[in-house]
Amino acid sequence: MAVHPTAIVEPGVTIGRGTSIWDNVHIRHSTRVGSECIIGEKTYVAYGVVIGDRVKINAFVYICNGVTIDRGVMIAAGTIFTNDRYPRATTPDFSKLRPSEPDEDTLPTFVREGVTIGAGCTIRCGITIGRFAMIGMGSVVTKDVREYNLVAGNPARLVGYVCACGHPLAKGQEAVNSERTERDCEVCGRHYVTDGSLVMEFAGVK
Repeated sequence: MAVHPTAIVEPGVTIGRGTSIWDNVHIRHSTRVGSECIIGEKTYVAYGVVIGDRVKINAFVYICNGVTIDRGVMIAAGTIFTNDRYPRATTPDFSKLRPSEPDEDTLPTFVREGVTIGAGCTIRCGITIGRFAMIGMGSVVTKDVREYNLVAGNPARLVGYVCACGHPLAKGQEAVNSERTERDCEVCGRHYVTDGSLVMEFAGVK
């Protein structure tokens, strides 16, 4: 484990073997970070976040309470997670600040294994991003993303499918309007069955 001297790691944080915490990172109490991760400079990780093994988090990422990130995820620079459905700074009469602790309107977000989130994305709370999905840079993700789906835009929409290795299986109208089709990745040879936005890895590599 390597923690830069300018990083703030609060008491109660668990960090796995071989993980690197870069300069000016702030990790709040009771967060768990897996093994062989990289957390890039000036990233903020709130309390109670769970990060799996071999996760890459680039610079200036904001990860709030309620986020769970599975193993092998890539989160590019400037990504922002959210967790409050109805955010307000104060009570309606402005007499006091609202508490910052989680409540019934704090919704969890799950980023499943192998996902890539491009630079500058915003992730709505209360959703799940499925295994090996890919989020295009600058996207605003407002609903669940299925496994192996490539989504992009504001709001993010299906624009293709991707292999577990990251290379495209189909793009554009071919993906959005596709019927049940078998596809092979031209790079690694993995075999898939696609049906609308549903993508299943089938029988591994041919």
